[in-house]
Amino acid sequence: MTTPAPGTGNPDALLSRELGVRQLAANIFNYTVGSGIFLLPATAVLALGTAAPLAYVACAIVIGLVVLCFAENGSRVSATGGAYAYVETAMGPFFGFVAGCLVFTTGMFAASAIFNGFVRSLFALVDVSPPVWVSKVLIVVIVGALVAINVRGVRNSARVLEGITLLKLLPLLLFVIIGAFFVKGDNLAWTTVPDMSTVLGSAGIMIFAFSGIEGATIPSGEVRNNSRTVPVAILLALGAATVLYLAIQFVALGIMGLDLANTGRTPLAEAAGVALGPTARTMMIAAALVSMFGYLTANVLSEPRGLFAMSRDGFLPSVLTRVDPHYRTPNTAIVIYGGMVTVIAIVGRFEWLTIFANLAALALYFLCSASTLILRRRDVRSDGDPFVIPGGPTVPVLSCAAISWLFYETVNNEAEGGITQLYALLVTLAIIVALYGLRQVRRRASAPTGQ
Repeated sequence: MTTPAPGTGNPDALLSRELGVRQLAANIFNYTVGSGIFLLPATAVLALGTAAPLAYVACAIVIGLVVLCFAENGSRVSATGGAYAYVETAMGPFFGFVAGCLVFTTGMFAASAIFNGFVRSLFALVDVSPPVWVSKVLIVVIVGALVAINVRGVRNSARVLEGITLLKLLPLLLFVIIGAFFVKGDNLAWTTVPDMSTVLGSAGIMIFAFSGIEGATIPSGEVRNNSRTVPVAILLALGAATVLYLAIQFVALGIMGLDLANTGRTPLAEAAGVALGPTARTMMIAAALVSMFGYLTANVLSEPRGLFAMSRDGFLPSVLTRVDPHYRTPNTAIVIYGGMVTVIAIVGRFEWLTIFANLAALALYFLCSASTLILRRRDVRSDGDPFVIPGGPTVPVLSCAAISWLFYETVNNEAEGGITQLYALLVTLAIIVALYGLRQVRRRASAPTGQ
């Protein structure tokens, strides 16, 4: 494949399209099945008791509608950027800028937090308490390694992701298969039937464990045959994640019953320990580390492409559109993103991100679902006939309605400070709007007289 001369045409043309269905599905799966699955079972039981699976069902329905919209959007828009590119193409630069900022901010701070969590879990696994500077050095080394892998080619990163996917799946599947023999039927009997408002309020907290597609689809400019690859990979990865989540919840609940709510940050490890002893508990903690590393690998693969896309469209400095002439990757964006994540991971604590992360994701999903209707009406397409959701406008409209309902119930969840999440999101959106306005003022000021 020949490389276009620099400065000719769209910078996306300089990227190498190396990602097929298997690689993109692995990226989406790793983004979705991160550290959350190792924490969710306790959260669900704490909120809903033995009816905890209902929260997964509610999440699966909402995300299922959203995923279908993403699948159609991804088959129509092949530019790098994922959700940002879909919304920008459908609704214009302002809404695209809002979507891009929501994707990037969430991904960057989530990665920074998980880098910290990964290092702490690693030291906990080996039962050591090193000086603070050791943790910081280790963060630098891990980020540097992932950046180097990505700079040297998207194919290298995709191969790492495929290997991590297998390492992540194995302990989780073993937990489900072996743990099923230790399930007690009485532990699965519902003690109460929660109302829909309670279920949706809980789902609003847990839905981020199902999210990740907004970041995982960012490298769409490096995907082969978008019109087929994107929808197949999305549906395959999210379908597998949903089935896995439900199976894990049933087994963990069946082993421990309501005691699962008291297991803190290691519910799966505690359930494995009850069933199979301390060695199994240690293995599940190690599996959590592998899962976090898989998320981080997917994050560093995807998020820099968001910087590249926003730079390509004039929202960020043009230096971020530089593509390595040999490896054909957005090397400058990758390095700068790695530096930003490293600084934030070293100097900050990121609990505040969780205040608005769920509502920010829902706002982004609403924009993407609405974009489906617009892209379809304009008959936007990329490299082939697009995937079209059956039923006309039914699924996108239902998706917008379900997201709005879940958004409302999450805001009204007083136990989790939902109204505080809303205020934080509004402040974030105000900052984004101000940045966009500043950009417009600067563009007008720099425009030639008379234009």
